[in-house]
Formats: sequence, structure tokens, C-alpha cells
Amino acid sequence: MATPPFSLAGKTILVTGAAKRIGRGIALRLAAEGAQVAIHYHNSEADARRTAAECSGAPLFRADLASVAEIKAMFAQVEQQLGRLDGLVNNAARFTRFDPLELTEKDWDFIHSVNLKAVFFCCQQGARLMKKSGGGRIVNISSLGGIRPWAEHAHYCASKAGVIMLTRALAKAFAPHITVNSVAPGVIPFEDIDERGRQLIEVTPAGRGGTPGEIADAVAYFLKASEFITGQVLAVDGGLSQR
Repeated sequence: MATPPFSLAGKTILVTGAAKRIGRGIALRLAAEGAQVAIHYHNSEADARRTAAECSGAPLFRADLASVAEIKAMFAQVEQQLGRLDGLVNNAARFTRFDPLELTEKDWDFIHSVNLKAVFFCCQQGARLMKKSGGGRIVNISSLGGIRPWAEHAHYCASKAGVIMLTRALAKAFAPHITVNSVAPGVIPFEDIDERGRQLIEVTPAGRGGTPGEIADAVAYFLKASEFITGQVLAVDGGLSQR
């Protein structure tokens, strides 16, 4: 039997990397729909506090996601303070640019420790909490770079493509009561956008860059969808992935 849509009102949802940028946009949107948002941050405490204040005084959780021990401690704190977890948005990520011939092991690990390894362990810990209350929803933020190759971002593209396949595998592993889906943003410009980003916007069929709110729309859709929608990847990129 099909279940009704998963309303966000009163649901406890943890958003990683929620202090600013896309994560902030997601947190604000979920709070506006009545969710109890939990704000994760690492170094951006001032930004996190501002976002939390705009989310009706949302609780803050600090963790270095490159450390599995800190990930586990964070989820233990979420359970202790909030009692349950209904949704998880894995948004936190790192982004660097290197010629692959110059890329070092340290460069590779810097990206993968947060972009892929941390996503897995957050999914693992989040799913364990969700099972205690009967199920939940996980949304992993991937990237257009996980769908299309970028020559000077081989390490980043590999990490984000890994997020997509991880999403599909965990959707099977956690079914039927926990769904796992992914949103792959295109170019979402901020004040530090570089020339390459501006060039990508120029060839985006929609004729512009996206907004954090548009990514948040897609995240909210997956968080509210029934368990029949799982293992999916939604590119929110103005059609850029189709070029």
C-alpha cells in the first residue's frame, strides 16, 4: 500500500554544511516548512549561528566530517538532544582544482574524505537512528561534476560520481522504509565565482545560474516523497548536463 507524502512539519532533519551557501538555503527552506532543522558546521560558527537563528533557533552540531569518530559523536549528540532523526541532507563538500598530473595523495584524500567517505558514514549513522523510529529520508548532494567529466577536477568528479552510485546502492540496502536520493546541482553562483563558472553559465540552456532555493526545492521534494521514489538522481542544472 502506498504511503502518504512525508510531511516535513515536526520532522527532525540534519543538514550538513548548513552554515552558508547551498546548505543554508536548504536549512531555511526546511525550517519554513515546519521541520526541526539541525545545523551541522565545522569552521563557520558565526555563519552557522546566523542560519540557526533564522531557523527558529535551530540546534547546532559541530563536527569535522573528515573524522569518522566525530561523525559518530555528532549523531550520538543528535539522538541525545533531539531524540530522533527523520531526515538527513548530506550537503557538506570540498572543492579544489588541479591538473591530474600534479595531483597528490593528500589532495585526493582531502576531497574524498569529506565528499564520499563522510557521506557514507553519515548515511550509516543516520539510517541507524531512522530505523529506531520506523524510517526516514536521506538526500545526498552530488554535482554536475558527478555526471559530466571536468578535466581539472578528476578527483572531485570521481568523488561526486561515487556519491551517485553510493546513493543507488544504499537505496537498495535501506529499503523499504528509508529512501536515499541525490540532487546534482549545476552552477550555483556565489560572490567568488570564477571565469570557468561564468563560462559554464553562458552555455547553460536556461541562460543563467541556479539558486540555493532551487536546490532546496529538489531536496524538499525528495524528503516529502513516498518510499516508492528512491535511488534517483535529479540534476538541477538548467539543462547543462544535456549539452
